[in-house]
Amino acid sequence: MSLAAADAVAAGKPVTQTTAEATPPSHDPEPIVTAALTDSSDVLPPETSPEQLAKSPPNRGPGDASPALDSTEVIDECLVVDPCIDRYLWVLYQRTPKEDAVRTQEQRKVTVRKRGKPVTVTRTFTTVADEDFSWKDPKAAEKAGMPMADYVIGGMDRDFKLKIFHMLHVAQEAGLSPGITSGFRDDYRQSIASGLKAANDRSYHGGSFRGGYGHGLAADIVSVNGATRAQRLTSTEILWKWIDAHGNEFGIGRPYLDRDPPHVAPIDGKEYADHHRGMKTPQAAATAKSRHALALRNDHSTAKHARTAKSSKVRMSRPA
Repeated sequence: MSLAAADAVAAGKPVTQTTAEATPPSHDPEPIVTAALTDSSDVLPPETSPEQLAKSPPNRGPGDASPALDSTEVIDECLVVDPCIDRYLWVLYQRTPKEDAVRTQEQRKVTVRKRGKPVTVTRTFTTVADEDFSWKDPKAAEKAGMPMADYVIGGMDRDFKLKIFHMLHVAQEAGLSPGITSGFRDDYRQSIASGLKAANDRSYHGGSFRGGYGHGLAADIVSVNGATRAQRLTSTEILWKWIDAHGNEFGIGRPYLDRDPPHVAPIDGKEYADHHRGMKTPQAAATAKSRHALALRNDHSTAKHARTAKSSKVRMSRPA
């Protein structure tokens, strides 16, 4: 009945006439069908898919945190692994405030007394200010001509995403409310980063020297648990300690600890190995093994050559 009435409206015919032609005569009134087709306020809006929700960032002011996310809401309907992982990490990124404490230095001339005389000297004063950097990733994604989700999450290395997905999912189940403040960064995004950072093309977040898009091997992890930044900092420190205790189970660690505490990377990668003595990447281990084998062959060849030379010298010194 609804389809027939809809066709009648499209053709410009009265609704009641079309309905009578399509169905046998009935003594029952049809006010509900007519009202549903004529009153636009009763029409339900189209259902929004989970993917559309993931691509639409929530209306949130800078510094505001979203409520803790139930991870089962994200992964229950996933049928393909890669989109599931990307969607989960993207939701964690979306809900996380992009805030940081930035140190700025200012030089001032002050007057001090030396040996009883006033002397003007220049001193450096350091101040700490809060920074909202939520505009940086959107600007970099726009410059790259990519949707935000494809830029921030899609640019990360696939195996790294799998590891970090498992770790953050378990942390979520443990009640730690993890969030992501930074994923992939290209050279431009690195150039507008603040504070202590790597060279623009050498960031393990995805600098061109490290392989570029699709090869990002770093992410910045914090907790979103807390109504204020101070509360979130406290819960974040708990999350970092949890990563230090359990990250090895998932192949994830923090290379810089106190120097850049949110930064996580694969423990079998070069970045982590360079900052943890005794850790070797698979490539480094293979290279060391090859060098050791080559050294053994060289030693064997040298020893054999020495024995041959000694034998020839003995034969030449014998009397004819």
